[in-house]
Amino acid sequence: MIRQATTTLAFDTPGRGLTDITHEVDEWLRGTRLETGLLTLFIRHTSASLIVQENADPAVQADLDRFLARLVPDGDRIFRHDAEGPDDMPAHVRAALTAVQLGIPIAGGRMALGTWQGIYLWEHRTAPHRRQVVLHLLGS
Repeated sequence: MIRQATTTLAFDTPGRGLTDITHEVDEWLRGTRLETGLLTLFIRHTSASLIVQENADPAVQADLDRFLARLVPDGDRIFRHDAEGPDDMPAHVRAALTAVQLGIPIAGGRMALGTWQGIYLWEHRTAPHRRQVVLHLLGS
């Protein structure tokens, strides 16, 4: 029989950068007792995103963040929207270039992530924020 489970997790970010949320997602998943299915994660914000990325070397996350900063710099004069500061519109562009939702298969009650993969909330604003991620699991 197919069942569903859903929740919203909140995460405090320290400002721009990647925050590993794998543990919190896995903890919720184990509580559902579902063995197989599809887990969808959706971030409820327009200036942050979600990615699956390497979890072994923190230099990977720092390199990704530096690359995106070079691609979409704060204070770029092409942007009109700066209501909340010079990082405002660049944060929206960075979120548009990455992902606001992820789909992860569930097998044997575990996320089917690779050995070196983790789930990251990518904060694109320079100031700390409280971010919400909605989880929806469809499975059995």
